[in-house]
Amino acid sequence: MAPQALREYRKEGRESQFRFWSRFGVTQSRGSRFEMGTEIPQPIEILLKLYFDGIVSDGDLWRAKRGRSRAYTG
Repeated sequence: MAPQALREYRKEGRESQFRFWSRFGVTQSRGSRFEMGTEIPQPIEILLKLYFDGIVSDGDLWRAKRGRSRAYTG
C-alpha cells in the first residue's frame, strides 16, 4: 500500500499514529517511517492487506495483540 494512502486513511479515520499502528503491533515511530516511505516488512504488509480487504477486523487484531507484550520495532 502506498505511504500516502496509509496516511490519508489514518487521518480520515481521525486516528493518531499510535492508535492506528499499534493495532498492527507497530510502534508510532516505526509507523511514521512507513507513512514516509520506508519499506514495510512483509508480515506487516500482509496484515495491512487483510485489514483493508476486510478479512481481519479491529477486534481480531486487538485480540491477537493481547497475547503479545510489545510492539514490533523492526
